[in-house]
Amino acid sequence: MTKFELEDTNASAIAAEFVRARTRAGSPAMGMVMTLIIVVPDDDAEEAMQAAQRASREHPARVLGVILGDGRGKPQVDATVATGGGWGGETALIRLKGEVVRYAESVVLPLLLPDSPVAIWWPTEPPDDPADDPLGALAKRRITDSAAAKRSKSSVMLRQCQSYAPGNTDLSWTRLTPWRALLAAALDQHPLKVTRASVSAERISPSADLLVAWLNDRLKVPVERHTSDGPGITQVVMDTKQGPITIARDDGRLATFSSPERPDRPVALKRREVPALLTEELRRLDEDDVYAATAKRLVGLAKEG
Repeated sequence: MTKFELEDTNASAIAAEFVRARTRAGSPAMGMVMTLIIVVPDDDAEEAMQAAQRASREHPARVLGVILGDGRGKPQVDATVATGGGWGGETALIRLKGEVVRYAESVVLPLLLPDSPVAIWWPTEPPDDPADDPLGALAKRRITDSAAAKRSKSSVMLRQCQSYAPGNTDLSWTRLTPWRALLAAALDQHPLKVTRASVSAERISPSADLLVAWLNDRLKVPVERHTSDGPGITQVVMDTKQGPITIARDDGRLATFSSPERPDRPVALKRREVPALLTEELRRLDEDDVYAATAKRLVGLAKEG
């Protein structure tokens, strides 16, 4: 990887360094398909950029890591611009200090790739309303991760659902993709009327909260939430008159699929890492109608107590 440090710089100088880096690499056009903005604390920046690097292998992008520092004092912009080293595009890690922190979008806007979509990701603490956030307003796809919040994860998830806008999503929802696929396949194999359902998971699990809302919205039946030792979601039971349909996963890797009058079957259901989740979310930049309906239902369930 080739890195260039820019101190006390500005957006114009960062953009010029991108051009010089591509020219030095002998590749003036790198075929990038989007801009990915990452808003992340300094302590979490390295891990977040590594996740974006892995995602960039499938989605070549200009990745702009934005670290919002202390908003007091003299405004200053420092940046590390890099190409190569396993990246599918080019990257800049931008540190903002002083008054410019309040106007981060003014630094980021000139660096967006023209005529291509913009996605933004908050790996840790998300804003209460991503679409209303100045940086979030630049993006077509806004990705949060309520499970990575330092505290009150369930409350963070609820606020994300309350402020849902087209283009919003949360990695707690993305974690449910294998569960939802398996549950849908189970009902395709057993077209039985479900009378009630239950979800067992760790006490604090935004994904489990969303799964309860999704099952309730889709099946139109009561769904109970039980606490287990984890990891993550450990069991889903759908009761029918012929008997329960059960998916149980105690180790976070392999699940057991049980259904009426059929032998139990092992099913791969491994918990996925953040780079795989991010890669999945970047595959679609349109509105996720199912997540929108699930978010609305979660808010409704919260109001019902």
